Amino acid sequence: MRFIHTADWHLGRVYHSLSLLDNQAHMLDHFVALVSDLRPDAVLVAGDVYDRSVPPADAVRLLDDTLTRIVIGAGIPVVLIAGNHDGPDRLGFGSRLLSSAGLTVRGVPAATSLPVIFKDADGEVAVYPLPYADPAQSRQAFEDETLLDHHMALALQMHRLRAAQDPARRSVVVAHAFVQGGSVTDSERPLSVGGTGSVGTDVFAGIDYVALGHLHRPQVIGDNDRIHYAGSLLKYSFAEADHGKSVSVVELNDRRELTIERIGLVPRHDLRILEGTLQSLIEAAAQDTHREDYVLARLTDSGALLDAMTKLRTAYPNALSIERPQFAGRLAGLEGGRDHRRVGMQELFSGFYQEMTGTPLAPAAVTLLQGELGRQAQLAREVQA
Repeated sequence: MRFIHTADWHLGRVYHSLSLLDNQAHMLDHFVALVSDLRPDAVLVAGDVYDRSVPPADAVRLLDDTLTRIVIGAGIPVVLIAGNHDGPDRLGFGSRLLSSAGLTVRGVPAATSLPVIFKDADGEVAVYPLPYADPAQSRQAFEDETLLDHHMALALQMHRLRAAQDPARRSVVVAHAFVQGGSVTDSERPLSVGGTGSVGTDVFAGIDYVALGHLHRPQVIGDNDRIHYAGSLLKYSFAEADHGKSVSVVELNDRRELTIERIGLVPRHDLRILEGTLQSLIEAAAQDTHREDYVLARLTDSGALLDAMTKLRTAYPNALSIERPQFAGRLAGLEGGRDHRRVGMQELFSGFYQEMTGTPLAPAAVTLLQGELGRQAQLAREVQA
C-alpha cells in the first residue's frame, strides 16, 4: 500500500503583508503532477489546510481546484483532516456527500472514528482520520469532563479506535498534534500555554504508521519511523529558511514494514536570509539567479543607512525585512535591569555609540560630547532662571 503524506498547506497565508497564494498555487501544481505520476493508493493531508478558520475566497477556490484535479482528474482518493488553524465545521461541510466521490474530510471529532478502508494485493489497510480538537472541544464531543489536556483527549480517541480495530488490518492514523520530541519553529501556532499541548508517543502504540501535521519541519519522532511529520508545503517564516520542504511517499507492506521517501518540491520563490553590508548585497545580486526570492537581509553596516529597504529592493524586489543585528543587544557597559533615568547622559550616549558601532567613543568625541552637554545644561539653567 502506498500513500503520499502531506500537511500544513496554510492556504491564504499572508507574511510581512505579502500574500503567498500564488506561490502556494505553483507548489500545488507540482504536487498534483507528482500525485498523477506516482499514482498512490491515497493522499493523506494532516491538517492546517487553511491558514485561518475563515479563509479568503481565493484560498477556498485553490483548494477546490487542487482536490478536484487529484480526486476526479487523477482518480486518487484523498483523506483530509482539520488542523488547529482550520475552521472544522467549514472545512467539513458536505463531507458525507464528498466521501462517495473519493474525498474523505473530517473536520469535527466524532465519538466513533470510522476508518477509511483501502485494499491492495496484501489485504486491507484501515486509515483513521483524527481531526484536531483542543481539550474543551474534546470534552464536548466525547462528553467526558476528565479530558484536561491534549494528551488525554487524543489518548481517549486512540483507546476507542483500538476497541473497534480489526487486528488483521494494517493501520494508519492521520492526526494533527504536537508530539513530544518534535522540533518546532516560530511559525507554528502554540496549541496551549506550557506543556499541556503536547502529546506523548505512547498514545500511538501499535499503529503501523502515524501521518502527522502541525510541525513544519519534516521529521521522524521516536526511535523508529512510524511516527512521522511530513512538514509544511512552503517555508512560512524565516525561522524555516534552512528547511528542505517535501512530501513523504510511504509504502506499507504486508509484513507491516515501512519505506518512506521524501520528495522535495521547489517553490516559485524561496525564503532566504542574506547577510552582509547593504552595498555588498546589492552588488552580489547581479550574479544571483534567484533575485525574486523572499529575502530577509541582515545588514552588518555600522553607520546610519538612508532608505535601506528601497535600495535593497532595487536588487531584490521581493525583499520582506531588514535586520540590524547590532541593534539587538543591550547598551554596552550598562547592567541589565538598571534604570536608564539614573544613568548619566554621557555614559548613556557612550554606551549607545559602542553598541551601534562596536567601538568605544574616541577621546576627541568624548571631549566634544562633554562640551555639548555642558552647553545644554547651561541653557537649561538660563531658561529656568
